[in-house]
Amino acid sequence: MPEVRLSVGSMRCRHCVREVTGWLRDVVGVETITADAKTGTVVLGGTMTVADVLAVFVGSDYAPQVVDAAPVTAT
Repeated sequence: MPEVRLSVGSMRCRHCVREVTGWLRDVVGVETITADAKTGTVVLGGTMTVADVLAVFVGSDYAPQVVDAAPVTAT
């Protein structure tokens, strides 16, 4: 399964994790989400695009950076 790993530096508490994961659940293609407030990282699994993932943060106080993104391959 392709993965996208984000660094969300300002995501440092449980409230922030709930907010960010709530947004990401609505992204088309997201199948799994693992978020860690201690490290400020989010790992998404599925067929989502990086552009769709980053779009949910537009206008928010969070500034995610893509750490790693495995390409989606056609099956």
